[in-house]
Amino acid sequence: KWSRDVSNRVFAASGSTAAFHTGSHHLDREDRITDYQKINTYHVSLVADFARKLKEIPDGDGNLLDHTLLLYGSGMGNSNVHAHKRVPFILVGHASGAIKGNLHVRCKEETPQANGLLGVLHKLGVEADSIGDSTEPIAI
Repeated sequence: KWSRDVSNRVFAASGSTAAFHTGSHHLDREDRITDYQKINTYHVSLVADFARKLKEIPDGDGNLLDHTLLLYGSGMGNSNVHAHKRVPFILVGHASGAIKGNLHVRCKEETPQANGLLGVLHKLGVEADSIGDSTEPIAI
């Protein structure tokens, strides 16, 4: 998490002068969407850089990335209208072999994000029946 959702921090390194929260309310204007995209692209680049650093550090029979699981995503699908549907997230790392990788899962429109989180918990050996508003785990 690079910022609180309501933060008005400006991430100058992103190339945008828009504040994070203000930028997320882009009003469907192309110029403001482009600014918000710059902020999000910058944040994803930080995840990639962190993953690269983890991969460079030896750890047991592999590296730290092999034994770690990073979850990065958003709290909203469309922040302009505070939509909590179609909320994307990515998993990076293999959690000591629990996560295979190279998988893209596209869910039905109304699938709660919590279904993905429940799928992650199950892969990590946590026997939870539900989390939040989950209805079933997503196969990860």
